[in-house]
Amino acid sequence: MAHIVCIIGSKGGTGKTTLTHLLAHGLGLLGQRAVAVLTEQGRQPLTKTHRTYLPVDAREPAVLARIAAKLKSVDGWFGVVDGGGNRPEMDEKLAGLADLVLLPFRDSHEDIRTVIGDLERFPNAYALPSQWPTNVWQLEAANRTLEEHLEAFRPRVLGSFPSVSASKLLLQVEAPQFVPTPVNNAARMLAWRVIELLGADIEAVSDAAAQSAAAASGGTGLAATPGV
Repeated sequence: MAHIVCIIGSKGGTGKTTLTHLLAHGLGLLGQRAVAVLTEQGRQPLTKTHRTYLPVDAREPAVLARIAAKLKSVDGWFGVVDGGGNRPEMDEKLAGLADLVLLPFRDSHEDIRTVIGDLERFPNAYALPSQWPTNVWQLEAANRTLEEHLEAFRPRVLGSFPSVSASKLLLQVEAPQFVPTPVNNAARMLAWRVIELLGADIEAVSDAAAQSAAAASGGTGLAATPGV
């Protein structure tokens, strides 16, 4: 079956949607077939134009169920599900589908209090410090807060993921034809981290090969799996 990664959490504004598309983009750059699954009603579906992965609109429960079933029936794919915020029942449902659950949070006391509750609710999930500061003084303060409040969960707190402002380009309805190098590098880094957590056995290919394969199947690489 496909590897399913769900990015969830009780609090909004932690970067779940950005991480969903960064991860799917990074997997695509590594030559993997990936879908980014939208589940939040308030968000606009994105097109597949210029993407290395396929955005899928699963805001309707029946569609989400169909996509989840399809992903469970195919090999070699990655499904990255954007859970949205403030939806505890949906979080429970998505966690039940996932091979890996990520709980992003930002460097605020409110975010840290919330992610502690989520780590307790989902004992197999990993917390991901997201949009972490890059300024040396802010970074030092953020890491100190992390150590003070999340020491009990240390084995389940991943290394911080820095803020990459240009990553918002992936959230445009139509992605840009050329994605900036810092975004590509960050996406690859995130993809490799997730692949390692999943223990997935993959063979990476060059960006050029991945883009060529995507172009050959209409920009999605989905020709081999009709109906997703």
